[in-house]
Amino acid sequence: MSKLEIKDLRVSVDTEDGAKEILKGVTLTIGDGETHAIMGPNGSGKSTLAYSIAGHPKYTITGGTVTLDGDDLLSMTVDERARAGLFLAMQYPVEVPGVSVANFLRTAKTAIDGEAPKLRTWVKEVNGAMEKMNLDPTFSQRSVNEGFSGGEKKRHEMAQLALLDPKVAVLDETDSGLDIDALKIVSEGINTFRERENKGVLLITHYTRILRYVKPDRVHVFVDGRVAESGGPELAEELEANGYDRFVRASV
Repeated sequence: MSKLEIKDLRVSVDTEDGAKEILKGVTLTIGDGETHAIMGPNGSGKSTLAYSIAGHPKYTITGGTVTLDGDDLLSMTVDERARAGLFLAMQYPVEVPGVSVANFLRTAKTAIDGEAPKLRTWVKEVNGAMEKMNLDPTFSQRSVNEGFSGGEKKRHEMAQLALLDPKVAVLDETDSGLDIDALKIVSEGINTFRERENKGVLLITHYTRILRYVKPDRVHVFVDGRVAESGGPELAEELEANGYDRFVRASV
C-alpha cells in the first residue's frame, strides 16, 4: 500500500521583508498505484511543495498535514522520511565530489533498509539499473553528479529510484534539460517504477511532453500556492493549447 495525503498544507519562507507564504492550503491525495502531475506557471509553488514534503529546512510548515500510509511525515527528519518510503528527484541534483556513485547508492540502500545489501547481488542490480538507463558500467565509479550532463544526472536519479524502491516518488521537473532520447529513457524509468505494486508518483513539470510518455491519472494546476483546478489527462492538453491565463486571471 502507498498513500500520500496532503491536507491544507501551508508553507512560508523567510525573506528580507519577513516571512512570505508560498503554499496557501494545498490538499492532494496520491493513492496506491496513481500518478499525479502538477503543472503551473513559474513561482506558483510547485517545487516548494516537493521540498517541503521532503523536509528541506528552508521551508517552514505553518499549517496542515502530510502523511504517508498514515504516518506523519512532518514530524520526521529527512532521513526518516526516506526510510518511510519517500523519494525526491531534484530539479537540480547537487554534486558530491569524492563520493562515487557506487558508494553513494550502497550507502543509501543500507540506510533505508537498515542493513547492507549483499555485495554480489547488489553489484548485479546496480549494473542492471545502469544499463536500463543507458549508463556505462564505469559510470558507477564517477563522483556523484560531478561533471555529469543534464541527461546523466536525471538518468542517474532514475537508477536511484529503481534501486531504492520507495513507496512514493516525488519528481521535481525530472524532464528539464533533457533531449528527446534522454526524455524517453527517463520516462521508461518512471513507468517501470510505477508498474511495481503499491507505488505512487507525484510528477511536477512545466511541459506536457513528458506526459506523452508517462500518462497521469490526475493533473493539477497550481496557481499562487493553491490547486486552481484538477482533472484528467485532458487538462494537460488544455494547458498545452491555451496556457495558464484563465487560471491566473481567476486567481486574482
